[in-house]
Amino acid sequence: QVQLVESGGGLVQAGGSLRLSCAVSGGTLLQYAMGWFRQAPGKEREFVAAISWSGGNTYYADSVKGRFTISRDNPKNMVYLQMNSLKPEDTAVYYCAADSWGTGTPIRNEYDYWGQGTQVTVSS
Repeated sequence: QVQLVESGGGLVQAGGSLRLSCAVSGGTLLQYAMGWFRQAPGKEREFVAAISWSGGNTYYADSVKGRFTISRDNPKNMVYLQMNSLKPEDTAVYYCAADSWGTGTPIRNEYDYWGQGTQVTVSS
């Protein structure tokens, strides 16, 4: 059973940066495309970024393009989300997700495994 554990969330001022990490266990990271999603209070969980199994292709929501960067380290079974120029509207619980044999997609239902989430709060 694949397990995903996020870390790195916290409280940051607007304009600041955070790096989220996702540790993957119970499987080989190479067989998964990976994604990051977020959910703010009272809102639907939304796509943030995705990366193909090789790392050669990345995808971003328009709201984070140019500010966030997704990356992966397959030998270490780790996935990262570097978040720069943070805004108060980025405040949410951020979730890491794995898509078996996928290529990277913004479609939430395509993901097979999810982490428990990490809180990111951006103050104005």
